[in-house]
Amino acid sequence: MEQVTGLFCNDSGYQTSKLDTRAAIFKILLVHENDGSWSLPGGWVEVNLSLKENTLKEIKEETGLDASAERIIALHDRNKHNPPKYAYGVCKVFVLCQARGGSFSKNIETTGYAYFAENNLPQLALAKNNEEQVKMCFQAYRDPNWEPVFD
Repeated sequence: MEQVTGLFCNDSGYQTSKLDTRAAIFKILLVHENDGSWSLPGGWVEVNLSLKENTLKEIKEETGLDASAERIIALHDRNKHNPPKYAYGVCKVFVLCQARGGSFSKNIETTGYAYFAENNLPQLALAKNNEEQVKMCFQAYRDPNWEPVFD
């Protein structure tokens, strides 16, 4: 166990889960990954940025769009929903967002973006988000009284 802990923790403190944020912008906005699959814009939450700040930063980096973060949709334990299982914990936070302007900016993470209808989803990057998670985002978008889902 000490050897495993050493692989993932650079200090002697308590090993905690990483935090990953995913933005849901409707009609659902997905970014085209370099491997050809699609995902909700998002990524690791960085130190010294709030969840909201990081979500908006990821949207800007991956799409070039300015956006606002409206409300939390869900908090998922990644290993319960997305393959492959990681040796460390990851909490995924899905955030309902709204595009406010901007246009695609060339970047190293994505090759473009597109909006998709719920019944016409492309091949998803399952390690980042699956069909069930994207459809959950549609449900939250349609329901003004949505209560966040959490594991």
